[in-house]
Amino acid sequence: MTDTQTLVLTGASRGIGHATARTFSEAGWRVITVSRQPFSPRCPWGGGPRDHVQCDLGDPGSLAAGIEAIRSRLPEGRLDALVNNAGISPKGPGGERLGVLASERDTWLGVFGVNIFAVALLGRGLIDLLAAAKGAVVNVTSIAGSRVHPYAGAAYACSKAALLTLTREMAAEFAPLGVRVNAISPGEIDTAILSPGSADFAMREVPMRRLGRPDEVANVIRFLCGPQASYVTGTELHVNGGQHV
Repeated sequence: MTDTQTLVLTGASRGIGHATARTFSEAGWRVITVSRQPFSPRCPWGGGPRDHVQCDLGDPGSLAAGIEAIRSRLPEGRLDALVNNAGISPKGPGGERLGVLASERDTWLGVFGVNIFAVALLGRGLIDLLAAAKGAVVNVTSIAGSRVHPYAGAAYACSKAALLTLTREMAAEFAPLGVRVNAISPGEIDTAILSPGSADFAMREVPMRRLGRPDEVANVIRFLCGPQASYVTGTELHVNGGQHV
């Protein structure tokens, strides 16, 4: 048995996910990444393609195969942390947010398939490994889940509100197994997928008058997965420079 702790991370290829993978890797963790895309050589952590699982979280068959692939990479039967960071937020043809009137049924199903259903099924499929390690789950919600946001669409916002409820449900159900489940709610974070105008929006609306950095979010995720948060479960931590107040 190895003393190295293992993280399974969805959505690691950019932004918050990329910073999270780097933060855990630099702390000595083994990081297993999950994405629709093949492993990118730009990703600077140890396991590389050996610890990358390519699957479409929104496709039930692909997700089931992905869960089995994750399990096959963990022959010791334990997993220290699962971070559900992957999420989709469809935009209109000009990059505009999609409200209720502009969102088709397939849009809703696609968003909820990745942002909600995959989170529940990953937890269900890996719970025995998490329980063996007395591990932790962190779900990445959003400030858009608690208010109408100028850039986040209706389906995305509803999925993130639902993800907070799912976090509470998982926390209550998994706690007797020794598994903690929490959420982080980022605000305006400086990533490549920011909508135009986000920086100006942050200067006006965020009390700290700036965008957040991906590493500032990753450090909170690391805290929730570590021993310092051993009595923290079922909560949502806001990482938004005071935007929620």
